[in-house]
Amino acid sequence: MGNGPVGTERVGTEHDGTELVGRRSERELLQRALDDARSGAGGSTTVLRGDPGIGKTALLDWVAARAGRAGFTVLRARGDEAGTGIAFGALHQVLRPLLEHARALPRRQRAALESALGLRDPAFPDGLMVGASVLALLAEETRRRPVLVLVDDLHWVDSSSAAVLVFLRQRIADLPLALIGTSRPIGTSPAAGTSPPTGTDPPTGTSRPAASVLEGWPAHLVDVGALSDHDSRALLRHRHPDLAAATARRVLDEAAGNPLALTELPGRLEDEHRRGVVPLPERLPLGERLEALFAQGLRSLPAEARRALLCTALDGAGTGALPGPVPGRDRAERVLGPIEAGGLARLDPTGRLVFRHSLVRSAVIAAASEADRRAAHRTLARRLRADDPRRLLHEASAAEGPDEGLAARLQEAGTRMALRGGDAEGALLLDRAASLSTDAGNRVRRLTWAAVMSARGGRLAYAAKLVGELKRAPVPEDVAPLFAYAVVYVDQSHHVDFASSFSLLPTALAALTASGALASGGSPGPAFGDLVEQMFFKLLLASVYTGDTRGWETLERYREYVSPAARLCHRAWADPPRTAHGAEAELRRMVAHRTARGETGHAWLLLWAASAVDGDDPDLWRLSGGEHAYATQGSVAKARCHQDFLRGRWDTARDCLREAETAEELGYHCNALLFRHYHAHFLAGRGDERGLRAARARIEPVARRARMRFVTEHLDRLGALVALAHGRHEEAYTRLRGMMSPGDLPRGLSWFHLPFFDFVYAALRCGRRTEARAHVAAGQAARMGDISAHHAFLLAAATALTAGDDEADEAVGEADAAYAAACAVPGADRWVFDLARLRLAHGSRLLRQGRHTDAGDPLRAALTAFTRLGAAPWAEQCRSALRGADGSPDSTAAGPAELTAQELRIARLVATGLTNKEVGAALHLSPRTVGAHLYRAFLKLGITSRAALARALPPGRSSGSPPGPTPSRRGS
Repeated sequence: MGNGPVGTERVGTEHDGTELVGRRSERELLQRALDDARSGAGGSTTVLRGDPGIGKTALLDWVAARAGRAGFTVLRARGDEAGTGIAFGALHQVLRPLLEHARALPRRQRAALESALGLRDPAFPDGLMVGASVLALLAEETRRRPVLVLVDDLHWVDSSSAAVLVFLRQRIADLPLALIGTSRPIGTSPAAGTSPPTGTDPPTGTSRPAASVLEGWPAHLVDVGALSDHDSRALLRHRHPDLAAATARRVLDEAAGNPLALTELPGRLEDEHRRGVVPLPERLPLGERLEALFAQGLRSLPAEARRALLCTALDGAGTGALPGPVPGRDRAERVLGPIEAGGLARLDPTGRLVFRHSLVRSAVIAAASEADRRAAHRTLARRLRADDPRRLLHEASAAEGPDEGLAARLQEAGTRMALRGGDAEGALLLDRAASLSTDAGNRVRRLTWAAVMSARGGRLAYAAKLVGELKRAPVPEDVAPLFAYAVVYVDQSHHVDFASSFSLLPTALAALTASGALASGGSPGPAFGDLVEQMFFKLLLASVYTGDTRGWETLERYREYVSPAARLCHRAWADPPRTAHGAEAELRRMVAHRTARGETGHAWLLLWAASAVDGDDPDLWRLSGGEHAYATQGSVAKARCHQDFLRGRWDTARDCLREAETAEELGYHCNALLFRHYHAHFLAGRGDERGLRAARARIEPVARRARMRFVTEHLDRLGALVALAHGRHEEAYTRLRGMMSPGDLPRGLSWFHLPFFDFVYAALRCGRRTEARAHVAAGQAARMGDISAHHAFLLAAATALTAGDDEADEAVGEADAAYAAACAVPGADRWVFDLARLRLAHGSRLLRQGRHTDAGDPLRAALTAFTRLGAAPWAEQCRSALRGADGSPDSTAAGPAELTAQELRIARLVATGLTNKEVGAALHLSPRTVGAHLYRAFLKLGITSRAALARALPPGRSSGSPPGPTPSRRGS
């Protein structure tokens, strides 16, 4: 199989009977994944994405057969529409063959895993949570043999299992493990990412699946497209060799390369159609129309067979094939015979009835009446234990009207799911409970909890829908603070709107802290004792992003009601020059304490505190990694994007855009904006003006509407960074001057340290040494270096730039010592881009002092760093300086011959020690005009100080200069 050239693939059969036609590139990719895992080259994750019937499952069958023959442990699961409400259901399928080894796990990991899988009483996940437990179990199996994990129909996998799979794909790179899944494209699944109106039953044949088909996926996304014309003809000829040519052409046109349509459509045609005797119908169904085609075959089945198929379709990956025992061989044949004869389903070796394709299952449900579906759900419910959560789901689907008792049981089950980490699934149960409520107040309470759980579980669009519905009804006073939190969560993350943060959260915090309302979660509703902490954090986010003083004032009032982690987070962001001293050291202590005790609580707060001080503690990543819901993992991804920029991992820049796309798909539009904002950092660092303009055009309008100063001011700083890359120092200084004044570390600019070095650099290149030194003095006075390692390095680097303001020996020695001190700051080499710019500045200064040999090393080190980063304009600055180091002392400067007559005249006067005002009086020019000429002269001469003029100019005196020496004075 697969020996011919592309386009001439023939149909072949593997040893296990698996047939494939074409798909050479997909098979090669899957084979590489197996080879890498088997050879120890590393793990990989692949998602095969394509339309229904396109052949994704056939590819899984193929790779499963290959892996089995190669000695892999093959673990397999299938997402199921009816199972999307069962937390960790798909994960249970994957791990079932390995559960006997779970006893070898550490106690805390085993408890977390067994709790999630329902093997013991639910509890709050502990330690590294469920994801870490699963990773440990798989890692143990890989010590025996390589592992292949196959998950079919990811779009029907429950949210909790999907989140764990995402958690795994981020951590299997060093394991001999391949993870391969399949999914329909987003939007093609009838219920993907959608929900029926609250208070109604789900549409027939649908449930509420995970918030997104590809939450956080994938490392390797492979679109499985239509077969080529050649391969389509080969498949059709192989499966239906007796088709008339005209019929075959029509089927090929209508099937458009869909293997399922090519296989199934001809088999459903009348014999006259197949032989070309009778013209084909005007339109042949495809996609959803193909599902309708399968439904036609149902009408010819006996009623008992249709009931059996309907129960199997609604049961999903549940309890068996038929709605109950089928006594007698004759009756079994009456039920199963027509089903198998019609090719709709078959009995597998375990005795379960298996549909030929998921489209058949959809057609069975769609063809059934409402009454038939309710009857089937009642039948299925009776077959399950009273404590089985699936029984409750079937009972809810069978309900014909409000039922407060059933609603209360659904609420209790949803709470238990949330405690096990299944917030998204718990939300579905709370939503269903609300629709069955007989009391209006209980309905609103349950919907409010459903909205909060959905937001926490990563189903933000669903949460937004629920919040929109809640706004149309009165909210009971006891649940008003929780409702405010839900509104703010949706507004911030989904609508990119922070107004409600300042109008709702202060009142809600006052209510909670005054009365203790909802301290135990309210009634009814699950425990949510950290609601004050969650609100405090949401208000902190809004205050950081907008700079609104109302938020900061409120946060100050409620600091005593939150944890030490929340207070650290607050002081790290509130006003760092005055509040954040020692923040990084305190953060390290907290992380170490939680790591030692195996605690993951407040990891999200510590992660945000780390972002304020540019911390990159591996233990913190591990603590945060244990939380596998998108709400947390999105924050982790944002922090990593920024750290990748700061620490020179610029080859990961496109990860920001991939994360932005994932966030958009999930409805986290604020996250998407921030991911694009972080990608803009890489563009600016590389001096990509066109790319930055395009990014700004997309980001800035949304940020300005939301009044997100955090983003708009960052964009201003990035514009200055690009200007510096291209030597436009005056433009850079003007941009930075709009953010801060010389010698002022402003309140409201929580990330003041990032433009701090830029400001000093630009000021010096514009000849504003006084302003630059004032800024450094302000940083020293504020003890900026005591905040974090990055703050300390940036302050030391800026100090080095301003050290020594003339060419005296003692000044030169002072500058050399300052540069050495900056490079010696602990961890200085971590800040790759900033260190390279410092070395460029140092080398350029050495050149201006005529120390060409000394300049070579820092310039070459800077060039290496800039080249690796892809920062071409900065690299060219290094090359230009190095040409000066290797040639004549003046080869890096334009030289006096290139100065205009006026520039040369002004330069000679200034070299005598005159101020700009004195030069202007002598030449009848304004001091501003003198300064402009002098600025251009400095650029052409390659110098940054007035003291260097005397050495840069040849001997002589321009006409009009006053006779005699003039005492040296500082210029204006």
